[in-house]
Amino acid sequence: MVKRESEKNLKIGELAQEAQCSVETIRYYEARGLLPQSERSGNNYRLYGTSHLRRLIFIRNCRMLDMSHTEIIGLLKIMDEPATDCSSVNALLDEHIVHVDVRLQELQRLKEHLTLLRKKCQHKVQVKDCLILQGLSETQTQGMPSKLTTHL
Repeated sequence: MVKRESEKNLKIGELAQEAQCSVETIRYYEARGLLPQSERSGNNYRLYGTSHLRRLIFIRNCRMLDMSHTEIIGLLKIMDEPATDCSSVNALLDEHIVHVDVRLQELQRLKEHLTLLRKKCQHKVQVKDCLILQGLSETQTQGMPSKLTTHL
């Protein structure tokens, strides 16, 4: 008998491979409530179905679009109510586009600051005289705002 796709029972490593993510990512998403808890086999292995795989791919794709976990949770809640209209999806995406625009502006400022730093050192000098390293060591680098957003 051929197993239908909806009857898949994947172990966590198999799910990770099919979804192209790590086992740790799956466990993290389960702990955060983004991915429903798995069933357990008789020998206590976690077993995942096709719905887990689809949801995990959805989450991964949202993360690739730089969506926050809060945004993803919002989209998942909306998806779990398929009879409602998609206006809330549109609103969430519009808000995310604004976040992307802000981030693009921040990245442009970051590039400008890095370019300013790079211009400080146009010739080979000893490290002790490197103006880039000196600039990075200052409390506030000249020409740069006191607060930069960071991806770290």
